[in-house]
Amino acid sequence: MSEATVLFEVRASVALITLNRPQALNSFTRQMHAELTAALERIEGDRAIRAAVITGAGRGFCAGADLSEFDFEPGPNLVQRADPGPIIEKQFNVTARKLMALRVPTVAAVNGVAAGAGASLAMTCDLAVAAPNASFIQAFSKIGLIPDAGGSWFWSRSSGWRAPWAARCSATRCRRRTRRNGE
Repeated sequence: MSEATVLFEVRASVALITLNRPQALNSFTRQMHAELTAALERIEGDRAIRAAVITGAGRGFCAGADLSEFDFEPGPNLVQRADPGPIIEKQFNVTARKLMALRVPTVAAVNGVAAGAGASLAMTCDLAVAAPNASFIQAFSKIGLIPDAGGSWFWSRSSGWRAPWAARCSATRCRRRTRRNGE
């Protein structure tokens, strides 16, 4: 049996969910999605739980999708095999919806990097508390994509209208434009 990728415990009516792949900055695998879904269902079914905290083991919160789960080997049907769409639709979106619908308040305890869908996961929670060394990264524009896992919607909802703009351009360009606009 493989090691648990999500740890779950209850402390004084608070569920603590720990993403547990520190060697990969807690990047999501199919197994991690299944275990996180099971943890969220456990919270939903236990009326003694009054809040939930999600954090990451080690030095990172969540680095998004584990790209080793995609098949990039050259050959027939490469586009279909490497397409992140099915994983986003069947796993990331399902996880985000379950988290949003949870009956208890949720807190993301961001202890390091939260990148891509990991940043979206943090923004899905009702509250995100970031350690001084935490960073939120949306680098999709550098690879020709738009933020996945609800990133555009969650970022603007939790961070205001500037967040989607920041996700679309480099930090240097955004800082320059923000200063130019007197903000």
